[in-house]
Amino acid sequence: MTTLRNSVQLIGRLGMNPETSNYGDNKSRVKFSLATNEFYKDKDGERQEETQWHNVVAYGKTGEIAEKYVKKGDEIAIAGKITYRSWEDKDGKTNYITEVVANEIQMLGKK
Repeated sequence: MTTLRNSVQLIGRLGMNPETSNYGDNKSRVKFSLATNEFYKDKDGERQEETQWHNVVAYGKTGEIAEKYVKKGDEIAIAGKITYRSWEDKDGKTNYITEVVANEIQMLGKK
């Protein structure tokens, strides 16, 4: 049951090419946005689509896979966990972000 704690699985399309930034001793962080879509019918019976955008980060081998093999528009499945972080900008304002840390990435679609 411990594997169910703070776990998330998403299938969606990349909204941007992965961006890599380096930190520490030969460590890298890969980030990208992922769009997930949900379809429903409104009160008039018309089909509607709702898109949610997710900030995704990946480290280590998972980050390397994202950096090398996926690009904007590709459909992927990810498994990971949700994290929250904050930082203070140069003006002293505190900023907050919610991210999905991807532990696994699987490419979907035709290849």
